[in-house]
Amino acid sequence: MKYVPSIAFDEMSGSAKGVTAAKSRGRKYIRNRGYGGGVRTSAQAAVKSVFKSLTQGWKNLTNAQILAWNALAQTQAGKSVLGTASKISGANLYTRLNYWIVQTGGVALATPPTLVGVDAPAEAELDLSAEAFTFQLTDMPDSVADLKLIIQASAPQSNGISRAYSKAVQIGEAREVVDGVIDIKADYEAVHGAVTEAAPKVFLKYFFVNTKTGEKSGEMLATIKLA
Repeated sequence: MKYVPSIAFDEMSGSAKGVTAAKSRGRKYIRNRGYGGGVRTSAQAAVKSVFKSLTQGWKNLTNAQILAWNALAQTQAGKSVLGTASKISGANLYTRLNYWIVQTGGVALATPPTLVGVDAPAEAELDLSAEAFTFQLTDMPDSVADLKLIIQASAPQSNGISRAYSKAVQIGEAREVVDGVIDIKADYEAVHGAVTEAAPKVFLKYFFVNTKTGEKSGEMLATIKLA
């Protein structure tokens, strides 16, 4: 939680005890001090490695390539932490698109792609029991060419939790978009362990990505409870 300090803290910065004084966009504030975890999972390490590689890749672009990414970024919009539209930089767009290209087995693009747009998936039918955890799209897109399905899921949550989509992380690799039932039990338990009666709820996010352009569709949300 953030607190606006008095003028007495005008030049204060850094952390002490349980609080941190900081400054953002000319505005000073005090917030509870955060303590990062010391353990990084292999999945987190892999994501960090991709971003590190893309950061270096951006530095290696030619001036013409950078200008092209900046020009494309002017036609795109991101979202701020408040959910409002905001401009993004060429470097940000380069990283966003190439992250999914690399994650789905491709090679990062030096020049920006022609964006085609990606529609969000249909609703999914889910089944969760002690023996099975399955996922199936209720409708298929007009074309699955160049599309991959990403499924993210939260750790098991108690009945008292009504919303935990922000805790969802990717389970399994990028998947082929298929009409049939997808067994996600092994992938889920490899990340989060088994769902139990004490924590029977799972919150999911899923979306398509275009493997050629790196574009990501809107996210679909779903909740399933242990049967």
